[in-house]
Amino acid sequence: MSEAIETDVVIVGAGPVGLFAVFELGLLDLKAHLVDILDKPGGQCAELYPEKPIYDIPGWPVISGQDLVDKLMEQIAPFSPTLHLGRMVEQVQRLDDGRFRVVTDMGDTLVAPVVVIAAGGGSFQPKRPPIAGIEAYEGTSVSYSVRRIEDFRDADVMIVGGGDSALDWTLNLQPVARRVTLVHRRDAFRGAPDSVNKMKSLVEAGEMDLIIGQVQTLEGADGQLANVVVKGNDGSETRVACTRMLPFFGLTMKLGPIADWGLNLHENLIPVDTEKFETSESGIFAIGDINWYPGKLKLILSGFHEAALMSQAAKRIIAPGERIVFQYTTSSSNLQKKLGVL
Repeated sequence: MSEAIETDVVIVGAGPVGLFAVFELGLLDLKAHLVDILDKPGGQCAELYPEKPIYDIPGWPVISGQDLVDKLMEQIAPFSPTLHLGRMVEQVQRLDDGRFRVVTDMGDTLVAPVVVIAAGGGSFQPKRPPIAGIEAYEGTSVSYSVRRIEDFRDADVMIVGGGDSALDWTLNLQPVARRVTLVHRRDAFRGAPDSVNKMKSLVEAGEMDLIIGQVQTLEGADGQLANVVVKGNDGSETRVACTRMLPFFGLTMKLGPIADWGLNLHENLIPVDTEKFETSESGIFAIGDINWYPGKLKLILSGFHEAALMSQAAKRIIAPGERIVFQYTTSSSNLQKKLGVL
């Protein structure tokens, strides 16, 4: 086990909300270390939809998931956070002096008076569809997310699913793929009605294909798909040329070790107050999709708000005798110096 690293705040989760928490804490002169199970910052935005457009970030009419992460990393750069990536927090233990010892599965030990859980829905992984032999094609021609749209250029792409992810990527990949085929088990979709209408318009124009049925058989060799056999709801079978497949069967969300940290839980989420976003354990906060309170909205912008209020409460724990003067970044020369703009 490595020597303990002392810091002000340990943030569990390096998604957009965890990253913005670094900014809010930094304005209050609080140093943060972040721990994330992924090998890069950004959480679901970077892992599942880096090129997917996001439309509800204030000030950005549209921004991709990866661009949002890049902007946040640029914004927090003045505060020099330390990221511990590819690691999962396994233990959180309160010490006799009131601080917390946080230990990862790689043996890192962090000690801080405040822990912030910004882990989204916890550890997540795509659900594997019940298709025989699909494992042989994973990572080569079967993917559960789109990292680069260019990887699908001029490919015969089959997308399986009927939710927002399936529809969004059908619309986004149709212009670059040689042919897109959407397969869904029924002629009713869970995605946004506007996306459904756009998809059906493309089908009617002959610019993509829609098959109502289920994938039966994968054909190919050495991890490379060539064809997929789809069984229609009428019993007919269709062999479709396919070199890339994107199954969207949802995500399996697991709290993992967080469930064993002694916190009160509400339907696998962490209840918090709406003044500080503190959990049932004093000094441990939860912000973003991982938390729950009456009226909670699972939006990135909600997590940003929660991070701001959490930071004020964290400052009071870390520096109980210090008077906190609220300042605006637009007018405070003190804050502007911290940000390196003055």
